Amino acid sequence: MISRFGGVPDHGKRGGRVAEVFELRAGQYRARVDRTGAGLQALTWRGHDLVWPYTRQSGPIASQGQLLAPWPNRVASARYTFQGTEHRLDVNDPETGSAIHGLVSEVVWRTQERSEEDVTLGLDFPGTPGYPFPLELTATYRLVSEASEAHGLTVTVTARNTGDSDAPYGLGFHPYLTLGAPFRDLVERDQVRLEATVGSRQPADADLIPVGDPVPVSGTAYDLRPPGRNPGATELDTAFTDLDRDRNGRAWVRLSGPEHRVCLWAGAGYGWLQLFSSDSLGGDLHRAHLAAEPMTCPPDALNSGTDLIVLAPGESVEHTFGILAEPLD
Repeated sequence: MISRFGGVPDHGKRGGRVAEVFELRAGQYRARVDRTGAGLQALTWRGHDLVWPYTRQSGPIASQGQLLAPWPNRVASARYTFQGTEHRLDVNDPETGSAIHGLVSEVVWRTQERSEEDVTLGLDFPGTPGYPFPLELTATYRLVSEASEAHGLTVTVTARNTGDSDAPYGLGFHPYLTLGAPFRDLVERDQVRLEATVGSRQPADADLIPVGDPVPVSGTAYDLRPPGRNPGATELDTAFTDLDRDRNGRAWVRLSGPEHRVCLWAGAGYGWLQLFSSDSLGGDLHRAHLAAEPMTCPPDALNSGTDLIVLAPGESVEHTFGILAEPLD
């Protein structure tokens, strides 16, 4: 059965009836890509987990590895107005009364291309009552071996407006970076350094909806600019902007441990980074991993319009980010 989203519903099919997971390899990198939601199930290097992994049996938990479209983060009160028309979304974050992380994570995407090192997945999204804007989405995962300067995983997402009216659009991704041991333990033992090339943070209210303008991080507990630092007791569920980019136009988050570092870079068009230190998760997951989320816009952009992309009919947009590992000298 084909779903209304141009994919196959996820009924947990096995036995070859639905190819749900693709395994990629290049050099000492390995990745698992989930057809459901086009999510990143796992990424390893030399056997080390670089992201908090999941399987369809165990997760995803707390949006781990999820592609966030057609908006990242929250929409306040699960409603917004676009070009004079109010739209109401389903509340899927009851604690804050928000709609969170888009609409495409629960459907199996179709396979477009596949090799040992890459896979491209596609989705014909017809819109929903709360987001009546059809889009054609593609997501390409590619691994490159450490023999190349451009090594690691790259993820490229393209969106095209297939409707006959303008479409509001935002994109994000929700990987949790990991160094093997729980983040909280590395912090306590002073064996971790967090670096992010961010210039400002976005203040937010108790429901994590932006309040006011971004403020400089300089001289505050949120200053994670190079060379970075042990974040200590600082709790992060914070959107950052004013990103400092390298000569290739990339902004960076680097999480360094005793033996190696995990690095996430965000290419042009990703103007925001959300860092989440998992303090609100319970049990063993409390402060266990660090989410580093590249986003094209801040939380609640469907309401504020801040950095919201408006796609004209037939118009497309592309964004790329990557994750890689580096040994410590």
